[in-house]
Amino acid sequence: MASSKKLTSEEVNALIAGLDGNGEGSGIVSMGEEVDVKPFSFGSDDLSLLGDYYALRMINERFCRFARSVFLPMLRIQPRISSFPPEVKTFDEYSADADSFMSLTTSRIDELRGNSLLVVAPNFISLLTNSYYGGTAVRPIRRVPGEFTATEQRVIEIITSGLMDSLQVAWKDLMPVTFAVQGHEENMQFASFVDNSDTVIVCTFLVQLPGSEPATFDIVYPLQTLKPIASLLRSRVQSEHVAEDMSWRQKLERAILNIPLVVTAELAKPKVSMKNLLNLQDGDTFPMQVHNGIKVLVEGKNLFTAELGQVGPQAALHLRDRVTTNNNPE
Repeated sequence: MASSKKLTSEEVNALIAGLDGNGEGSGIVSMGEEVDVKPFSFGSDDLSLLGDYYALRMINERFCRFARSVFLPMLRIQPRISSFPPEVKTFDEYSADADSFMSLTTSRIDELRGNSLLVVAPNFISLLTNSYYGGTAVRPIRRVPGEFTATEQRVIEIITSGLMDSLQVAWKDLMPVTFAVQGHEENMQFASFVDNSDTVIVCTFLVQLPGSEPATFDIVYPLQTLKPIASLLRSRVQSEHVAEDMSWRQKLERAILNIPLVVTAELAKPKVSMKNLLNLQDGDTFPMQVHNGIKVLVEGKNLFTAELGQVGPQAALHLRDRVTTNNNPE
């Protein structure tokens, strides 16, 4: 039987009664029972734990772009990295959802007088290790929980260093911070990070690879670490530092340096009468005095003074001075 979208007579009467104000906040009568309604005041809830951390989301999005260069040399393919909205939970809740065997790296943030935690799943570490040493990264890897090998420890050090550098660059637009690695653990219970009851902000990043299951890694900040700059994190930050794109800069510099320029040496400016010029014949000599200060013109602009000389069988110019006078009108 097709369901009807029309309101029943009882629902219409209940709505009318609510509009007339008969309920007076005491509740809505349904089937002879009264349901208690708790009063709610908009704006009374404390949203200071998270709020709208717009700047933190922007930092995470910027970090995703920089983190690609960390994984690209290992995977030999361009990964797609995206970020999830930050989540606020207690460290106990976060630990309960995480596996017991993980790669846990603690870093110190001196500017904020706090620390951060980088959490990477062991399967992702094994995939990076396999690809870094000549294997393939197009198939999922299932790793048996246990200790990381020395090779995997080296890979963890490489990606940790790269991710911390990328994180510093991503934070630069908001404020300059440094992430100094303090220690590494493999069990959440032994990570000296925060107390279980403390509140943390979890930033999760998704790494998508072609032909393989997506992997995730987390960056966890204690709430007490970010609380002093909560107003900055809620602001719609404007970038005061422009990140340099070295590849674009090098290509532009290479293109500019390869521009061909016409260089002209002005030996002299002799004067001759029209009569003598008209009487010149083939084989006649034209007297000309060459002074010491020969002008060197680059695209018609006098940039150097030089002396006439010789290198082997060829005539040459010895640059003497650079003309510093700006002949271009401002």
